[in-house]
Amino acid sequence: MWLRLPTSVSEAQEFLAAGAVPIGGASLVWATWQRDGFPQQAMSLREVPEANVVGRGTLGAAVVLSRIGEDVPEVLRKAAATVGTGAVRRTATVGGNIVGSTLRCLLPAALALDARATVLEPDQVYEMDLAEVVAKRPLLLDLKWDEPSVSGYRKLAGEAGGPPPFVVAAAVHADAEGGRRLRVAVRDGYEVLSESAPCEATPEDTVAALRRTDLGALDPVAWTAVSDQVTEVLTRPSAG
Repeated sequence: MWLRLPTSVSEAQEFLAAGAVPIGGASLVWATWQRDGFPQQAMSLREVPEANVVGRGTLGAAVVLSRIGEDVPEVLRKAAATVGTGAVRRTATVGGNIVGSTLRCLLPAALALDARATVLEPDQVYEMDLAEVVAKRPLLLDLKWDEPSVSGYRKLAGEAGGPPPFVVAAAVHADAEGGRRLRVAVRDGYEVLSESAPCEATPEDTVAALRRTDLGALDPVAWTAVSDQVTEVLTRPSAG
């Protein structure tokens, strides 16, 4: 198997056109390749500058999780910090986690940020909705978002051998009318659900508005985690 290491987007597109298989999430696809056979050529974006950016409002798909720090919102930083062990975070990438993993630990945080995905195909580079990314599993180049005024993340304790722990991600954004809007995403088992609600006069009113969405159907333990996290985020000074 040849491993292609393009140094530009255009070179990556050439390798894709020639049949190179993206290697993002390799720790997960390796077992599949061992079972079904290795591709003739694979490709990593680790040398492509656009896939390695960590900065305000953008995060490259080839960035390993251990590099995600103070440059990104709290919700994304904390989500990355809870993935696996330190050894896992030093090798797992943003693109591999969102596209290649069934757990998609970063997806709730990205949804709370209302992030947009940039995807790479042999003949074009374009933005794609995150729900479509999960369904189609394209080659992710980066994530982009508008900075929230405040955000937060909570992961409940899980049981060994049980389903993935429940997580809730929340972020407050300015809306087009000059108001504020709360976006919340949860991972419940293997399912990810996101909703939004206008920020009302009090945190209690905002929580009540959020409960009228599909998140209100969560079980009591999960809903309490959502309510507590939303209330904590909305009562910070930067949320005012």
